[in-house]
Amino acid sequence: MNSGETPVLVASGLGWPEGPTVRPDGSVIFVESYRSQLTVAEVGGGTRQFAYTAGAPNACVLGSDGALYVCQNGGTVGPWRAAEMTAPSIQRVHEGSTAEILVTEIAGIALNGPNDLVFHADGRLIFTDPGTYNPDDPDPSYIFAIAPDGSTSLLVDFPEPVFPNGVAVEADGSIVWDESYTGHVGRLRPDGIREDLGRMPGENPILDGMTVGADGRLFVTDLVAGGMFVLRPDGTVDDFIDCGGAPTNCVFDGETMWVTDAGVLAVSTEPNYNGQLWRLRVPGGGAPTHHGTIGKDAE
Repeated sequence: MNSGETPVLVASGLGWPEGPTVRPDGSVIFVESYRSQLTVAEVGGGTRQFAYTAGAPNACVLGSDGALYVCQNGGTVGPWRAAEMTAPSIQRVHEGSTAEILVTEIAGIALNGPNDLVFHADGRLIFTDPGTYNPDDPDPSYIFAIAPDGSTSLLVDFPEPVFPNGVAVEADGSIVWDESYTGHVGRLRPDGIREDLGRMPGENPILDGMTVGADGRLFVTDLVAGGMFVLRPDGTVDDFIDCGGAPTNCVFDGETMWVTDAGVLAVSTEPNYNGQLWRLRVPGGGAPTHHGTIGKDAE
């Protein structure tokens, strides 16, 4: 299976890039976990540091206030540990400034390692919290939400650790996520009903990021498959797009899709800088992107 056009390499030499978001000027901001920073890929070419965050940022999303909201896992990429560890949290970051910590605990639960995040149409910031990637000794798995006024809520408390990773929002307000430990994709309907959309193909799918197409299809990256599965809304695998060596996440900007690629799996205590940023065209493009903002007094 294969869909879309051949990916174009935009940047290389990246340190575990993840969680891309697109600014109005067309530039792309993504995290580099191994460099403890947000990086911007300029429209005219080239990359540069946007802001230092400490720890290991896992994903970022643009807010309507122009700030970047960041999943900060504390400082881990597999067995690697950051030189400057920090609290697992949701951060707010402005270019060149010190990262502001918004939330470290929700519903009495200390965050273990926020991973991916997305703004809902209703203004809430939805994020996954799987903790540190360690299948042999897994952390509890959660999905949380932060409302525009800063109030917080627990959306999903998984009975067993599944490592909820990528997260996205569908047109009807449903929240969808993928699971790195199980290879499954899940959905939380607005009425609270949970659905299992099934396990992705392959002997050991390690799902990472995801996004939603304009036609409702789900695009789910698989670190070991070297690309992304394209799912119909019912979970049926409709297609597969080859892209990179270990694609971590993806985002739409019209019919342009940006894909972050770690290059190799995170199996070493030493950082790796084989990451890449890809661009490809996907006919039909993506679903509308929502941008929100969180009150200054989030707790």
